[in-house]
Amino acid sequence: MARGRQFKSVAIAAAAAFSGMVGTAAAAQCGNSAAGFEAWKDQFAVEARANGVSPTGVAALKGATYASATIAADRGQKSFRLSLDQFLAKRGGPVIVSRGRALKQSEAALFNSIEQRYGVPPGPLIAIWGMETAFGRQRGNQNTLSSIATLAYDCRRSEFFTDQLYATLTLIDRGVLTASTRGSMHGEIGQTQFMPKSILNYGTGGSLDVAANALMSTANFLKAHGWRAGAGYQPGEPNFAAIQAWNAASVYQRAIAQIGQQIDSGGSTSARR
Repeated sequence: MARGRQFKSVAIAAAAAFSGMVGTAAAAQCGNSAAGFEAWKDQFAVEARANGVSPTGVAALKGATYASATIAADRGQKSFRLSLDQFLAKRGGPVIVSRGRALKQSEAALFNSIEQRYGVPPGPLIAIWGMETAFGRQRGNQNTLSSIATLAYDCRRSEFFTDQLYATLTLIDRGVLTASTRGSMHGEIGQTQFMPKSILNYGTGGSLDVAANALMSTANFLKAHGWRAGAGYQPGEPNFAAIQAWNAASVYQRAIAQIGQQIDSGGSTSARR
């Protein structure tokens, strides 16, 4: 998917570009059904050109299709309303812990290198990896550009996904992504499910479909959001805020913290509150 040398140049260019891009994107009329999507694409394409998106990026946008499955998934995220015990059972928490402990041992050199560089221990990284994609087995098969364009058009969270759409078009312009890149329902990509804007800001190089690249990028994300080497990451501890930055759902945050601790400590898999 991505070529390592492109990430750094993309991140530098994108930081300057985004401040001008998103400010004018509100003119395209959002909607709540497929009916207005084609007209919205035409409007957004005009704005994208004005904001410096290349003909390649604009052509990719014009080819995007309304992602009904993405809208259904966005409306049906019921698991985030479960209790911690229920959420862990639904997501296979004990299995993630068991597999995670084995990976911590078998990939010790990788995790030691990551911790030395970013200060993030194996537990939370492995917990995110297991929770997001079952260690790479479930990375999604939705067209990334179509998913994100649909969510940028949809009125529910248009502002957030407009940012993500501009990031996607920037990555396509740079050749890091293509119009046919596939990922999960909301546009997440790779082993730990990075959103396009996070690829621009925190990707450390190489394809995020490669576990080592994704784990290093995830550690970089956490460090950039205040992770302090050696500090705790349970609720109320200094590094929990970095986990909160990864995902907004409280039950997900607590699950990552708990699973990570169990992997790092070798403790019980039963839920704590």
